[in-house]
Amino acid sequence: MANSFANDVEAADALKQAYINLKAEIAKVVVGQDDVVRLVLTGIFCQGHSLLVGVPGLAKTLLVQTIATSLDLNFKRIQFTPDLMPSDIVGAETMDKERNFQFVKGPIFANIILADEINRTPPKTQAALLESMQEYAVTIAGKQYELPRPFFVLATQNPIEQEGTYPLPEAQLDRFMFNIWLDYPSYQQEVDIVKNTTADVVKKVNKILTAEEIVTFQHLVRRVPVADNVVEYAVKLTQATRPGQGNKTATDYLEWGAGPRASQYLVLGAKCNALINGKYSPDIEDVQAVARPVLRHRIVRNFKAEAEGMSVDSLIEKLL
Repeated sequence: MANSFANDVEAADALKQAYINLKAEIAKVVVGQDDVVRLVLTGIFCQGHSLLVGVPGLAKTLLVQTIATSLDLNFKRIQFTPDLMPSDIVGAETMDKERNFQFVKGPIFANIILADEINRTPPKTQAALLESMQEYAVTIAGKQYELPRPFFVLATQNPIEQEGTYPLPEAQLDRFMFNIWLDYPSYQQEVDIVKNTTADVVKKVNKILTAEEIVTFQHLVRRVPVADNVVEYAVKLTQATRPGQGNKTATDYLEWGAGPRASQYLVLGAKCNALINGKYSPDIEDVQAVARPVLRHRIVRNFKAEAEGMSVDSLIEKLL
């Protein structure tokens, strides 16, 4: 199927259908979290990594595992701890029986990596993961090893229990396309979750897309045409987050704003959002649909905003 599309319109229709099928498969196991699923899949189709932020027990790991299964991708989970070394992630050179050095690949060599509690590990180990995210390769003893494609990192952070954590610096947070917040389920959703998880039934998730098809769709997203006014809106929105650039909200409440990478991800995310909703070109609503997760970790509130209890999301709301 991957390269059998007659044209891009046919491929776009196939992507929309694949998205509908994926949502249906994921919903067998994961109750609710529709917006989270939409954003994670958008990130995958845009070749962007995502940060999942939510309290423990909101099925972050289950969600990622289910998505990996439905996408027929190789999945590895790395539990980040204070004593985790870079070699535990990327691999290391070891000596075999013939006394020759050979490279033993680490868990980073997979299609989907779940970096669990990334803020629990020291900066040196975080940097090893972030280099792989940026370069799609790892360098060991001067030799470069390519990572499999598609390659996608989902990192989780718990917003509570901040003792003994190493928060990611802003420059490293910028590597993530989305910062996705998971919320508590509604009453009815929680009832369904408890029923599903306390019965002796294993739901089977069908494979919807192969790695090759995902790569085809990633190229398709980049080929989607965008009107100038949509690109200009995305850039204006990013520039509005920068203090001292004429926007009163930003000047009053923000320490600093988003860089050009935010504009790029707003446009890419809008392209994918248009496709999964059956449109062949994005409009301003598609930019707004991805604005919160794109900007959330790229703007820093100042003391006044914190003192007045202004949340990051309420500030983005004002800017929109």
